[in-house]
Amino acid sequence: MVTSAKLTLSVVLLCSVVLGTEFEPQQYLKHVKFLASEKLKGRGTGTAGLEKAADYITSQFKSIGLEPAGEDGRYSQSFQVTVRAQLGKRNSLVVVQNGKRQPLKLKEDFQPLNFSATAKHSCSVVFAGYGITAPEYHYDDYAGLDVKDKCVLVLRYEPQEFDEKSVWMGKAYTTHAQLPSKAFNARNRGARAILFINNMVVRPGESDQLETFGRTSGPANAGIAFLQLKSAIAEQWFKASGKDLTEIVKSIDQDLKPRSFALPDTLRLDLESEVTYVQKRVRNVAGYLPGESDEYVIIGAHYDHLGLGEQSSLAPSQIGVPHVGADDNASGTAGLIELARYFAQRPRGKRGILFLAFAGEELGLLGSAYFVNHPTRPLNKAVAMINMDMIGRVQNNRIFVGGSGTGSNLKEVLDQVKGQVELSVDLSEKSGYGSSDHTSFTTKEVPVLFFFSGLHADYHKPSDTWDKINAAAAVRVLRLVAGVTEKLQASERPLYVKVEPPKMPTSGGSGSGYGPYFGSIPDFAEVPNGVRFSDIRPGSPAAKAGLKGGDILIEFDGKQIQNLYDYTYALRMKKPGDEVTVKVLREGKPVEFRVVLEQRR
Repeated sequence: MVTSAKLTLSVVLLCSVVLGTEFEPQQYLKHVKFLASEKLKGRGTGTAGLEKAADYITSQFKSIGLEPAGEDGRYSQSFQVTVRAQLGKRNSLVVVQNGKRQPLKLKEDFQPLNFSATAKHSCSVVFAGYGITAPEYHYDDYAGLDVKDKCVLVLRYEPQEFDEKSVWMGKAYTTHAQLPSKAFNARNRGARAILFINNMVVRPGESDQLETFGRTSGPANAGIAFLQLKSAIAEQWFKASGKDLTEIVKSIDQDLKPRSFALPDTLRLDLESEVTYVQKRVRNVAGYLPGESDEYVIIGAHYDHLGLGEQSSLAPSQIGVPHVGADDNASGTAGLIELARYFAQRPRGKRGILFLAFAGEELGLLGSAYFVNHPTRPLNKAVAMINMDMIGRVQNNRIFVGGSGTGSNLKEVLDQVKGQVELSVDLSEKSGYGSSDHTSFTTKEVPVLFFFSGLHADYHKPSDTWDKINAAAAVRVLRLVAGVTEKLQASERPLYVKVEPPKMPTSGGSGSGYGPYFGSIPDFAEVPNGVRFSDIRPGSPAAKAGLKGGDILIEFDGKQIQNLYDYTYALRMKKPGDEVTVKVLREGKPVEFRVVLEQRR
């Protein structure tokens, strides 16, 4: 028989346990404030700020009592990444005209781009209009033009860019305007180098500014020397050859007919470009809470952000200012720490929990991709992966949860838990893939759930600050995640279900959807040469041909593929129904496949 004194004591003890393990908004917000503080300067990959964040997460895991789950008995799992390009010492451009040499000034007259290849050439010059081949618009600046071993001069952007009545583009640029597309087109035709100039004819009020090195989006290496030249210098070359650049541009824009031509052989360029790459070792942070069995649930969040902005900033005028990333993703990382604290104070579950803080997410899911390829615990023992990316700005009390279709009982688990939390849960079964770390686990056939509170106007801007975090709503999300995790610790193991990811169009801003369907899901981590497929869509042309996840595409329809930009461009040059030969590396050996491209649906 239980006495009233013992009963009172039991209730007190029970209440203390429950209260001690409850989530507190201010405790949660304390982590966000530190991670999104100015002193961490945006937690850019490879920076001291990211290391401070890793140290902080490590100290939290250690104080909570998690077991080290990284490498060699540590909390960290380190890997190497390329964090940025930098100009080497050998960058020069000399104009040789009628035997006279005129050296141009670096950063004043010309500027190599950050994805230029390191090269040294002496070559004649060919003007190739906008440098565009667009079969869907029956337009080709290279038609009948020999650019092999030449330096190609092109205009920036594309024809009729301000003509809303244009059949070409209207109000938005297509992918043909992208500089990497122009690089691939020139390289594929045998050019030695490509120089682009600002189009001062259609933009007369703008200054002829050179791109700041490192600010232009593109591959790590375009495979061709790529420089920007001051427009006024190119205009002098046209005049010397009896041509008028202004009239040429106006004519192209008027009738969409190329006006490409080779400049006289009396003009040559001696150029040298040197771009080097800075590599750093960064680390995932991993802590483990054992269960009664060797199976476990993964809870993850990336802790890196944009640093000072650079290529990924959506506030270009504020590049150089810390992009502190309170919601993206200090919010998810703070949640990871608090969930670790919560479960460390609970009775041991049937299954363990692996807490993972990923680095390198903003550069292409690098940390999670490295982990799934070098797991510190057997990945076949992972029953599910829960990813929290941007959970701090809940609006209208709604949280988005993706991936419920990737596990046989995930939707059932969510249905059992969501009614216990004061949140409106918006489920998406077909989002096991996406631009966050759960994608890496989907490709390894681990069921996933992705918790996300939605995009907002401060995304990838310095204004994503801690004071805008809705901590009260965020801890409600943590209660939901905790409930789901507890169910996954105890319930029947979910079976992986391969869910068809949404088909993404390859078109640019026009939204026309032009481009055939191939069916690969690329791994965004750079490989030295080629594009690694993280997965292949079931039933797609690539799947029917026999391609598999892990294959590295090195050639498409006879064209060398060095990076994702090359692959995208090469695919766009084909049409549905075309049969193409692709060459991949599979386990280090080249294998060829014939793929019949299909219409996008």
